[in-house]
Order: sequence, then C-alpha cells, then structure tokens
Amino acid sequence: MLIFAAILAIFVYGMIAAMLGTILPDLSDRFRLTPTQNGTIAFSQALGLIIASLGVGPLLDSEGDKAGLILGLVFIAIVLFSLPRASGFRSIVLLLFVLGCGGGIVVTGANALVSAVSVDHRATALNLVNLFFGLGGLATPFLSANLFKGNWLRLCYTVASLTVLVLAFQSVTKMPAPTGAAEFVLADAGVVFARPLLYLLSLFLFLYISCEVGVWNWLPRHLVAQGIAPTRALNILSLGFGLGLLVGRVGVSPILIHVSAIAVTMAASIAMAITTFLMLRTRNPNVAAGLVFLAGIAMAPVFPTTLALVGNAFPRMSGTAIGFVITCGWAGLAVSSRIIGAIAGDDPARLKRALLLIPGAAVLMIAVNLVIWSVVH
Repeated sequence: MLIFAAILAIFVYGMIAAMLGTILPDLSDRFRLTPTQNGTIAFSQALGLIIASLGVGPLLDSEGDKAGLILGLVFIAIVLFSLPRASGFRSIVLLLFVLGCGGGIVVTGANALVSAVSVDHRATALNLVNLFFGLGGLATPFLSANLFKGNWLRLCYTVASLTVLVLAFQSVTKMPAPTGAAEFVLADAGVVFARPLLYLLSLFLFLYISCEVGVWNWLPRHLVAQGIAPTRALNILSLGFGLGLLVGRVGVSPILIHVSAIAVTMAASIAMAITTFLMLRTRNPNVAAGLVFLAGIAMAPVFPTTLALVGNAFPRMSGTAIGFVITCGWAGLAVSSRIIGAIAGDDPARLKRALLLIPGAAVLMIAVNLVIWSVVH
C-alpha cells in the first residue's frame, strides 16, 4: 500500500511536470506571450519547486511523509481548478508558482517514502516507482492531443479531479512514523550539510533537471517552430519523451541489481549528451520522434538513481538530504528557463539555439559524475 501510495503521487507529479509544456503553445496564443514571458512562467514554477523542496525536508523528518503528500496534492488541485480562469500573464505566473510548490512537496515526499521502505534495493525501487512519472508525463500531452483535441481547459479539470482522488487515497493510507524520531535535530542536519558528497550530488541533479524539465517545458514550442504541427509535437513529447522515460526505468531496474548506481548515471550522462544534441538538429518529425524517445531512455535512470545515492549516503535525516538535493535540482530549472528565454528573446526561431543549453549541461554532468565516482569509491 505504501509503494502504491507513492506510485499514485509520482504519477500525478508526472502529469503536472508535462502540463506547462503541453499548454504553453495555447497559452502563448491566447495571451500573446513572448518566449521571454514563457521563460518567466517556467521560472516561477521552478521557484515554487525550489522553495517547497527546501522547506519540506524538515517537515517530512518531523511530521512524516503523509503530511507532505497531502499538503502538496492540495496545492496542485487548487491550481489546476483555478488555471482555466486565469486572467493574464501575472495570474499565470502566480498559479505556476503555487503549482511548483505543490509539485516540489509531492515529489520529495513520495521519493522519501520509497527510500525509507525499500532500504535493501533502494535504487531499483526508486526507478520502478518513478517509471510512473514517465507514465504521467506521457499521459498529459497524449490526452491533450488525442482526447481533448488541444482543449487545455478540459485537461486542467481532468487532472485536477484525478489529483483529488489521489489525495483521498493518501488521506486514508497509514504511513510510517517520522524518520526524525519526533523532532528535527539540528546537530544531525549539520552533519548532513558538512559532507561534500551532498553538494556534488546536488550539482549533478542541478544539471540533470536543467535537461529533463527543459525538454518537458520547451520541446513542443521548439518543434512547432521547426514547422511540425502542434498535435504532432505533443505526441512526440508524449509517445517520444514520456514513453522513453517509462521504458528506460523499466529496463534499468534489473540492471541496477548487478551494476553500481554511479556507473548507471555515468552511462546515462554520456547518452544524454549525444541524443539531446541530435534531436535539436532535425526538422523531420519522424527522426525527431525517434531521437526524443532515445533521449527519454537515456534520462530515465538519472533522477531516481541519484536519489538512491543520496539515501544510501544519508540514512538518517534522509528527508532533509533528499529535499536539499531536489531543491538544487529545481534551481537548475530556474536558471535554465531564464537563460533559454533570454537567448530566444521575442523570436521563437531562436529557441533552437537556446536549447543547446540542454546537451551542454549533459556534458558537464559527465565531468561531475567522474568526481562523484572518485568520492564514492
């Protein structure tokens, strides 16, 4: 039941992670938003993710994972019911900030829950649970393109209703006591923050999130700018990237039983650098779909496997450690969104050049991974 509760929460988070990229073309047309404003909207969501992930760690350690999951899902439901009534750019920025807060709380709480109940096979369990992130990410653009025909209002209400159902399930599910043994011990937190490994893992996730969420938020707009139809662009995001994440996490789970987590993240970083660079070089929708799928497979193990490394390194105060590392990851989204939006400016055609930030970040991941490898071994 605990794993199922985490799966449902991660699935909802996957759906909202793909939400901005799915609805951004329609929002841009409706409110005449420029790429710079798109970048500000993505930044506001990232800022919410950062603040929530940073603050929720001590909450999880002192009050338990259940409190965090319920709070985060409440935020998500409120935003999705409110977003269709947004009046303009400023209200969208505010709502996406709150959506980011909800998402940050949910993803931290769900991964901390899995890390706590799957000690012996933490990396495998986290990858299996997070494959439902890929399923959620696949579902949002797929439903928008094929069931709702681009009607983003119906999409928001549908995902909001699903969130309420998941919230009800979390409310009646019995979860473990707080890992902080009823109090947040500042001295223990000091030991966590004194270890250089925490900051290396944080930097690694910072670079990774810049890549993954950059694809979720910007890929449809980039593909449309290359002359690909909006519906086809959403299906490439869904059946390409989302499905790639799902397939990759299914495939890597048995591998992690025999191969070290750090070796898997190294191989994934190399594959990311190659596939993301190539996917930005083509205008052919079929080639783009194939390369985006391969990029999804390459990225699939990185997030959960990195969190497994954090859980292994910090068994006590794990909520605080995981929350801090995830917070640094969301900072990558905030920074990359502003840079991408600034480079693209008011010209969607320049977005292709701006998105080269993604393979560039993947190359830096390789270098950081080598340093982590030397520390772990």
